[in-house]
Amino acid sequence: MPSVSALAAGLRAEAERLGLHRVGFCRPALGRPADRLADWLARGHAGEMGYIARRAADRADPGRLLAGFRSAIVAAQAYADAPAGEVFAALDRPETAYFARYARGADYHDVLLERLEALAARLRALAPGARTRAYVDTGPILEKDLGLQAGLGWRGKHTNLLAPDGGNWLFLGVILTDLDLPPDAPLPDRCGTCTRCLDVCPTNAFPAPYVLDARRCISYLTIELKGPIPLDMRPALGNRVFGCDDCLAVCPWNRFAARAREGAYAARSVTAGAPLTALLAMTVGDFAREFQGTAVWRTGRTRLLRNVAVALGNAADPAAVPALARALEGPERDPEPLVRGHAAWALGRIGTSPAKAALARASGAERDPFVRGEIASATGVCAHSATSDG
Repeated sequence: MPSVSALAAGLRAEAERLGLHRVGFCRPALGRPADRLADWLARGHAGEMGYIARRAADRADPGRLLAGFRSAIVAAQAYADAPAGEVFAALDRPETAYFARYARGADYHDVLLERLEALAARLRALAPGARTRAYVDTGPILEKDLGLQAGLGWRGKHTNLLAPDGGNWLFLGVILTDLDLPPDAPLPDRCGTCTRCLDVCPTNAFPAPYVLDARRCISYLTIELKGPIPLDMRPALGNRVFGCDDCLAVCPWNRFAARAREGAYAARSVTAGAPLTALLAMTVGDFAREFQGTAVWRTGRTRLLRNVAVALGNAADPAAVPALARALEGPERDPEPLVRGHAAWALGRIGTSPAKAALARASGAERDPFVRGEIASATGVCAHSATSDG
């Protein structure tokens, strides 16, 4: 077996060949990350993401995941495919859907895990008998904390890892091993007094620098939240139907951001600014054809169309009324109450005579309690708007 320094050099060379931006090594210090996670969970900042708490002990101690664990290999893969300014230009087109940049192409969980498995195979070839286990963020691993300890970057005030030569458009993955690899030195925090990422957040999801309350984060609301989006949060979504990039896009370190080398992350036509009304009309089969193999597929059609309905309400374009009315009532109505209820909210936001008529028709036929409540609320909004206008 080669020396540990030669082994590390061989892994870095293989990572470069595999299209990974950088790899680093660490022997994790467990105390502080575990305490931070426990405090975050205790404050309720995880919202409905109960899976984080269920395996908190595994997340805090990688030794529970691999017998004989000694080192973590942390890999970063760049995924930016356009200048950061493109983010805000897309948000200025309210009739089209905004998908977070990470979700526009192939599912990074699959792509990055494949690269990690290849890197782990190379490690085992260089060091026969070595044990490895690879994780992306679907596993019980604190990949950002390990990335910090492995010298890939520092924690930005938006809580994501920031790399001096990669900005914050990075996917992270981890390989645990029983080999003792030479650790890289952590980097100092270089955010200084900058608060752009905190100031730009549409929902004030950061109660303090380096702390995210997921319950107020648009990414959580559009992806993780399974039920209705809270009424007071809906207007802040704008046309964001899957995730949010605002805090990432404003970071000054992105002027050094590496461009994606992985072609699989290139945006599909449906995620590059599709009309909201076209998305709302998607059947189960349409959704499968357009989104299977992407991160959107994991969230499912129901939640995506819930978000699309909210975006249509925020756009307040009367031309969207027929599409919303079809989703809400009649023979073509959507089979999911969550979609119908948010379509009713959108019609209330538009408030035109055809929108009011669609709400009235649906009110007499709808049997689902949640949808009936949304229809009643939207009808009340229309009535209040008419009184105010008068």
